[in-house]
Amino acid sequence: MRIHRSRAAALATAVGFVLTLTGCGSGGSGGTDGKLKAPTAGTGTPSASGTPAASGTASATPTAAGPSGTGDPAGAAGPTPTGPDGKGKATGGTDATTEDAYAYTHPCSARNLTVKVTSPQGFPATVRVVTVTNNGSTTCGLDFHPAIGFSAKGSALGIQATPPEGLGGAPAHPVRPGATTYAAVDLNPSGGGGPVADEINILADPSHMPNADGVSLPLATTGTVAKPRVGLYHFTARDSLDTL
Repeated sequence: MRIHRSRAAALATAVGFVLTLTGCGSGGSGGTDGKLKAPTAGTGTPSASGTPAASGTASATPTAAGPSGTGDPAGAAGPTPTGPDGKGKATGGTDATTEDAYAYTHPCSARNLTVKVTSPQGFPATVRVVTVTNNGSTTCGLDFHPAIGFSAKGSALGIQATPPEGLGGAPAHPVRPGATTYAAVDLNPSGGGGPVADEINILADPSHMPNADGVSLPLATTGTVAKPRVGLYHFTARDSLDTL
């Protein structure tokens, strides 16, 4: 299991996020109650996406995307970190802006991010993958993992996904312009009983973003939620899955 980033404060912030976020408040695409419409039927890997509004207010306005048959939800085409410790670069280059230290002092802005959730083929049935794409023109940093909560029929379940324990290392995860990073989420690692979630609540960077920057996205494939786990942001979905 490859694990190299975490911070105790991130988990504490994630708990507060789940208790206060109940669908990201403001009106979202496809409805007036802040909830996203379920994606329409199609082919390929089901996905949904949300991009907080680029406005002067703290309100987030996620937008929905239907099932997508394009891209690489498993992250096979994503940049692979290089360097002696395997974690210091966003793309294997020598530019200082790809360093973790740079990312720590240049957090991402929610208005420059597109957040999606997918159900990749070849992954366990209980696993979903959160993808975060940097649409900005400069490298920025994300927390070690997103804060994740769940809802059913528009009501928060009060259950948060927990990250790996006992971690240390780099302070932030760098995301270069146009790049996508991945965080695996296991809704039910042990296969136990629990409520069925039809929506996932995501705050991409709980250390730097207010709850209003969170997005609520429909789970194209619903699932039972019991002691869910969230992996660390990584350059591929498979690597993030390995941190669960």
